[in-house]
Amino acid sequence: MADLHVGALLIANDGFFINQSRQLGTLASRHAVPTIFQTREFAAAGGLASYGGPDQEQDRQTGVYVGRILKGERPAELPVVQPTKVELIINLKTAKALGIMVPLALLSRADEVIE
Repeated sequence: MADLHVGALLIANDGFFINQSRQLGTLASRHAVPTIFQTREFAAAGGLASYGGPDQEQDRQTGVYVGRILKGERPAELPVVQPTKVELIINLKTAKALGIMVPLALLSRADEVIE
């Protein structure tokens, strides 16, 4: 990405990427590519920001689904569930290193600001 002079990157929600979120955050920071992903760990590792449902809620919902399937429900009949809470985490330290001014209005809406 750095060799291609990418202006910014939004990483899609994918199991492989979720498992690599810390490494992706570190690489994004090292190569000075403003990047957003869904997990808090990503922003804490040096990514610019994260926006997604809390990990604990996703883990709880996964457990509920597994329990329902083990009790005999068919996976195809289970409803699609979306997060009821979404968290915005902004890494201000990364923003400053990238020369990005984060608007005060956005900072005030963030659930957490990493300084």
